[in-house]
Amino acid sequence: MDRKRRFDRDVAIDERNQSIELTGETSLTKSPSSIQDNEQIVKKFFEVVRSGNKPEQAEKFMAKEVKAHQMNSERMVTIIRSPMNYAEHIKEMLDVWGNFKIEIQELLSQNQKVYVRWKQIGKHIAGYEGYPPTNKEVIEIGSAVYQLENQKIVEYWIQVDRLGVIEQIKRNQK
Repeated sequence: MDRKRRFDRDVAIDERNQSIELTGETSLTKSPSSIQDNEQIVKKFFEVVRSGNKPEQAEKFMAKEVKAHQMNSERMVTIIRSPMNYAEHIKEMLDVWGNFKIEIQELLSQNQKVYVRWKQIGKHIAGYEGYPPTNKEVIEIGSAVYQLENQKIVEYWIQVDRLGVIEQIKRNQK
């Protein structure tokens, strides 16, 4: 869509009918934390890093320290992740699930937060939670809310169907 804008004194209206306040010099640049920009950053993060394609590029998408709230049915754990630590985490996933495929199934945004629900399909090629590899397909369904500031992920809340993964592994053991 053409990015033509209408002007009304010190406020510009973009193609989504959202107002952009103009300050000082009359600039047409949008705030770096616009909803559409945040969605694109998270989509790209999934394509490049979370997919396992180039986890070493996590620093392009993540702040130096990211609060990671991991919601398990029995408790919530919050850890601090660095981009390097996150890249290592993805490499560990590759060790267990091989070159998995991840597909965004839903993406919603509000202000500085982006919600993503995904489906990840991998092959169980290494031990996981005490279960030996089956070399069979395992599907993980998960979701997370990512909070962005200055075009970087600064915090996220993640929930994964771990029980569903374990149940698939148990069935695959037979």
